[in-house]
Amino acid sequence: MPASPSTARAINDRLALRLLQQQGSLTAGQLKQLTGLSRPTVADLVERLTDAGLIAVVGEAGEQRRGPNAKLYGIVADRAHLAALDVRTEGVSVIVSDLVGTVLAEASAPIGGDAGTGPAVEQAVALVERVVKEAGADRLHTVGIGAPGLIDPASGELRDSTGLPEWHRSLVAALQERLPEARVIVENETNLAALAEQRDGVAADRDTFVLLWLGHGTGAAVVLDGALRRGASGGTGEIGFLPVPGTTGLPSAVDCEGGFHSLAGSAAIVELARSFGLLVEDASAPEPLAAGVVGKAVALVTGNTEAGVGTAAGADSAAGVGTVTADGPPDRDAQAASADRFLDTLADHLAVGAASVVAILDPGCVVLGGEVGQAGGEALAARVEERVRRMSPLATVVRPSGLGGAAVLRGALLTARDAAQDELFAPPDR
Repeated sequence: MPASPSTARAINDRLALRLLQQQGSLTAGQLKQLTGLSRPTVADLVERLTDAGLIAVVGEAGEQRRGPNAKLYGIVADRAHLAALDVRTEGVSVIVSDLVGTVLAEASAPIGGDAGTGPAVEQAVALVERVVKEAGADRLHTVGIGAPGLIDPASGELRDSTGLPEWHRSLVAALQERLPEARVIVENETNLAALAEQRDGVAADRDTFVLLWLGHGTGAAVVLDGALRRGASGGTGEIGFLPVPGTTGLPSAVDCEGGFHSLAGSAAIVELARSFGLLVEDASAPEPLAAGVVGKAVALVTGNTEAGVGTAAGADSAAGVGTVTADGPPDRDAQAASADRFLDTLADHLAVGAASVVAILDPGCVVLGGEVGQAGGEALAARVEERVRRMSPLATVVRPSGLGGAAVLRGALLTARDAAQDELFAPPDR
């Protein structure tokens, strides 16, 4: 059946707004060309959207003559302000943006586990309020939060998970109370990282892929046919609990030790590095130590020290994630050989988990995400891919993350932006 006039107008308006989001400011003529709509129809939708306060004239187009077609229209970015949070075990990162996603202010702060639930929550909420003030925002329209743990698919709430700080769940409730006008959306951190890699990262050309999160802990996000899959209880991707060979036991319902986490978690990677004579010194940075040791091992193998990666004893990492040195003679060839064997063994460990996922889902692409995946780069990804190809008949490419740990915050912002635009761009009568 043909759409009613009101439905057609709503569809056209949404199409124009999406184009302005994706392309930036456009003239009425450009909107006509991109939408395929007639000039009168475009003129009508521009008038409607302007009257609704959603778009405004932001300039004129180049050398074109003055007139209606020369005016550049853009989304009114300050129509709404958004916040995104990356909630980790020991800290919080916050960004505040406008409606189109331009970051206006950002900050991070450590939150000690010994602070107690109340003080920890107050620290986090105070950080959000400070960043909102620095951004010049009067109020927040939508808040996107990325956190470790399970999200209840029915309620959308963060479930109580063993091993995670109690203040995580209390923070969500506190933000909803302190920001009564804002919509608060909580999502698993790994799922948000996958969303960011799909939109802005290395999986932009893939409708189906799996992101293997490698940070302090492990996780996985599954995207099939363009859609994120969460599972019946929100637990799709809890790969840390996957029973694998090479561990000293089996995981339990309340502890992932003995599962894939024991091979691929940050502590396991650091211990593996030490076994190959790569010494790790804690620089008290929020990033996983594993990212530092993997990055330096890659630098030793490839000879790339331009990024500030130290290779001599006591050298500091530019990223502030600790230092790695070789235990024994300070011969660079010997150090590189140790680093090469370390990366090979790490790839063996990661391939066990990756191949298990490939055998079940056949995603065609596995992204090594998180800080560790980014630090390993192509050197680690190529090793994992070669091993997966030997273990599975299913063709699979393995790519390093393009966003690393920043993917969680980016995914949280994209989620908040999409939700806000869905509401604000909706027809008035919906």
